[in-house]
Amino acid sequence: MGSSEERVVAVIMVGGPTKGTRFRPLSLNVPKPLFPLAGQPMVHHPISACRNIPNLVQIYLIGFYEEREFALYVSSISHELRVPVRYLREDKPHGSAGGLYSFRDHIMEESPSHIVLLNCDVCCSFPLEAMLGAHKSYGGIGTMLVIKVSAESASQFGELVADLETKELLHYTEKPETFVSNLINCGVYIFTPEIFSAIEDVFKQRKERANLRRVSSFEALLSATKALPADFVRLDQDILSPLAGKKQLYTFETLDFWEQIKTPGMSLRCSGLYLSQYRHTSPQLLASGDGTKKATITGDVYIHPSAKVHPSAKIGPNVSISANARIGAGVRLISCIILDDVEIMENAVVIHSIVGWKSTIGKWSRVQGEGDYNAKLGITILGEAVDVEDEVVVINSVVLPNKTLTVSVQEEIIL
Repeated sequence: MGSSEERVVAVIMVGGPTKGTRFRPLSLNVPKPLFPLAGQPMVHHPISACRNIPNLVQIYLIGFYEEREFALYVSSISHELRVPVRYLREDKPHGSAGGLYSFRDHIMEESPSHIVLLNCDVCCSFPLEAMLGAHKSYGGIGTMLVIKVSAESASQFGELVADLETKELLHYTEKPETFVSNLINCGVYIFTPEIFSAIEDVFKQRKERANLRRVSSFEALLSATKALPADFVRLDQDILSPLAGKKQLYTFETLDFWEQIKTPGMSLRCSGLYLSQYRHTSPQLLASGDGTKKATITGDVYIHPSAKVHPSAKIGPNVSISANARIGAGVRLISCIILDDVEIMENAVVIHSIVGWKSTIGKWSRVQGEGDYNAKLGITILGEAVDVEDEVVVINSVVLPNKTLTVSVQEEIIL
């Protein structure tokens, strides 16, 4: 599966349960990487992009979730895409570079010429094939995907300076206090196996510094409390920053969409971005209907084949309806994710919201957010098995699992 000269291994960092706290209450039920965006698990989108890389021989998912949480998905996606996918569990967080290094023997089993490294909580078009071509022409050990953003938002990410002609990475700083550049790191990389030597050098330098350091017991205690674990290596601060300006790292700019999926609000936005991408990549996944035999569909909509939608319902744009959902007569859905086994009864309205598994929305009820994907209460979220009774209005609120709402609420967190 691929030539002896060129073999590509992809690695997707999926994090762990301590990393998904901002994604609650949705991550209470399912690991964040398996939460559905546009009808497919979050991690499915980068995996599908990797599938298109020429000479791909293996995909690894690295994280510190329990293996059983990924076993079923890994088995099904390997069969579906006909590419070996394997989950590797870290014993503890090692950092993005440390996690990669800890499984170097697995990754190098296939003797890859290139390693594609992605973060699971990145939403973009993943132009990996074009990026790989650029990486080969640059001749360095690594190429990172970058994008221009507004100066106001740049400080939330890793800012960088690149040579306008050669695209070499000249300077990199993670979340700087003062403005450096509106060019940011997208969390998508292509490396040669030399990246492992660069990570190993960091380990050696730390060990040497520890051996040379002669400090008082108080200073030693103080530095120990501040120091990261010896086996915790960050890709950005520990690898990218020191190698910048040494003709080893290069950049590839995307002009397409890019977002980070840190919160439920951003998952709703990213679901919409992936739905719009289906127009070009997977048009067969998008629903259609004009209100005669099927519901009226506006814009990009995904409906699972097992879901039942009344022909008088109006759906879209940016709506994803999961398995076994039941959508009643006269229902209006706009910009929302409807999860498995949800029932939405006659003439209910759902806008800018995520409706959790097995929840019920009663007749003539309204569940709505204002649509600010970055605000804490910018969208409405119903956790698992929430029952909104008839004629109840829920606005800009978060409702934890197993609650029954008998009265209307606005801008509340229902614990």
